[in-house]
Formats: sequence, C-alpha cells, structure tokens
Amino acid sequence: MVARYFVIGRFRRIAAILFAAVALLAAPVGQAAAKPPAGAGLSSTDALLKWINDYRRKPDPAGLPAIVRALSGMQAFKDAETAGAYIGFIAGVIGSDPARADDLVAKMLPIAPSDHWVLVRAIAYSGLPDWKEVLATFVDRMATRRAMIDKYLDGKLPTLDQIAYRPEKPGMLDKIKSTLKLGKERDKAVAIEPSPELVDVLWGYYLATGSYAPIGRMIKLLPLANDKDSVDNLTTGSAAKFTLASNAVRDTELLAMLKWADKSQPKDIKVVLDDVIETAETVDTVHMRKESLAAIEELKQKGPDSKRELSGWGQIGQGALSMGCVVAAATGQIELGIPCVIGGAAYTAGLQYVTH
Repeated sequence: MVARYFVIGRFRRIAAILFAAVALLAAPVGQAAAKPPAGAGLSSTDALLKWINDYRRKPDPAGLPAIVRALSGMQAFKDAETAGAYIGFIAGVIGSDPARADDLVAKMLPIAPSDHWVLVRAIAYSGLPDWKEVLATFVDRMATRRAMIDKYLDGKLPTLDQIAYRPEKPGMLDKIKSTLKLGKERDKAVAIEPSPELVDVLWGYYLATGSYAPIGRMIKLLPLANDKDSVDNLTTGSAAKFTLASNAVRDTELLAMLKWADKSQPKDIKVVLDDVIETAETVDTVHMRKESLAAIEELKQKGPDSKRELSGWGQIGQGALSMGCVVAAATGQIELGIPCVIGGAAYTAGLQYVTH
C-alpha cells in the first residue's frame, strides 16, 4: 500500500494495531462462547472483545448482529484504517454459515448508513460462493454504498482471494518508460496491497473461524519482513511476523498450525516462519519486536537498499546519464545493464528515473 502519512505517524498507529491484535488473542479462552452481553453491557469494550475472542471455540452466529450494532454505536467503524479486525471477524462469521448469511446481514443493517461500508466489505471478503448475489440482494438497503457495491460486482475492487503477496517491483526500464511516458501502460491487476490493515482483517477472520485459511494468507506475507526497499512492505511483514509469534505463545492450536505449515513452505517463507516458531516457543517476543522496529527505523533513515546500491553513481561528478541512452534503453534498442555514462547536465534527473 502506498504510504499515506508520515512514517512517524505510521509507527504510532502500528504500535497500537499490534497491541490490539495481540490483546484480542491474549485473553483467556473459555470453553463456551460468551453470550452477547445484554443491555448496558453492550457498551463495554471489554465485554465485546471477550465475546469476539471466545467466539471461535463455540460459534454463536445469532449473536453477531447485536455485536455489530453495538460496535457501530461506539463508532468503531469510523476509521477504515482501524476497523480491519472487525471486518475480518464479520466476514468470517457470515462466510462460515452460508445458509444464515442473508438473515445475519439483514439484522446488521440497522446501523448508521455511514457504516454500511463495513458490511459491504465483509460480504466481499466472506468467501461465500454467492457473495455477489448477497451484495446484490441488499444493494437497495445500502443505497449510500451503491458505488462501492457496483465496483465489487464489476470486479474492480479485490477480495481476499486477490492479495498481492509479492508486490510487483518495476524494473529500471519500466521506471524509465513510466517517467518518460513511453509505451502503453500495462493494466494493473485488481489486488489487495499488503498493509497492516490486511493483517488486521486476517486476524479478525481467524478469530471468527479458528481456521487455517487466514493464517496461511498471513504466512505468505512473511517474506515482506525482509524487504529492504519499502517501508510499507517491511512494516506489513513485521506486523504479520510479530503478531503470529505473540499470539502463538498463548494459542497452542495456532502454534501447531504454524509447525504444520512450516514443513511445506518455500525457502523465503520458511526462514521467517522458523523464526516465528522459535520466538513463540522461547517466548522471546520482546527481542523480535525491537528487531522489527529497528529494521523499519533503519530503512526510514537510510532509504531503500536499491537506492543505496545506486548511490555510488553520485560520485561520478561531472558524468551524466545521456537522455539519448535512456530513451534507447526504454524503447528496447540497447540492453542497459549499467547506466550509460556520457556527460552532460542530465545526470541527476537520469538517476531519479532509475531510483524512484
């Protein structure tokens, strides 16, 4: 996901997200799901979170609408960046009970119309085989979100089956072509970009189902914890890594899932997952957290590895990237493995085409 605010703001919000995600699973899990608290109890955040945390042990779909209405009343859906866990939870509940999905959605509708976006996204993320039909059924009752619904129905907004686990990094020639407006731009595939919000969604889905599917998706994000070119990717991978380890410390079933999954992972995933499992078994999450935050801070201060590797070209002095050479490379006339050093005043701009 493209950064939308200063990195320092991201740090503070990520810290809050990680604390919340871990706190949800840290609470003791009872043998049976707590019934939705009645009356004034619905205004208690602790009571709502306890019900959500206990849910996967003994599902109670009938209680979901009351919880969603209470969350809406508490303005929990006001900020899209902090509502991910709730969206994932709602999606998991309705996706696990297809026969009751329409009824559950109908009973959740009496919330503020401005919050209907949460229901739209939860339905799209639910994994229901007929999720589009469910959305179409309620489009007239969520009129303020018609444009959003239409985009999901037209395939212009992604579902959880369309996660960009390996965000495409444009090569040097792609960057040159884009900067110089050369050639026809490729249509970008509709996909969910890795983000801490996505990690929240997946944890919410796990809390609703206890299933491997959301954990498996989170495992696929782990290589991003070693990304040295993007603060967003590194933050997302670190969030997935830290929350998996922290929650596996207390959730033995989750730890067993991670060990089972570890046997069949490719090398780039396995090396990070091994670290997650070892951290969970030794309860050394403090070290992992410090290590992750240090990596993010280093990337923020020093910049991407790819840019650092090219920074040596700045020592050429009066040398320059010839614009003619750049254009020739962009149009496929020559193979530009290393920038052409020709001379002239275009060097600084040329370097930017390569590094930004």
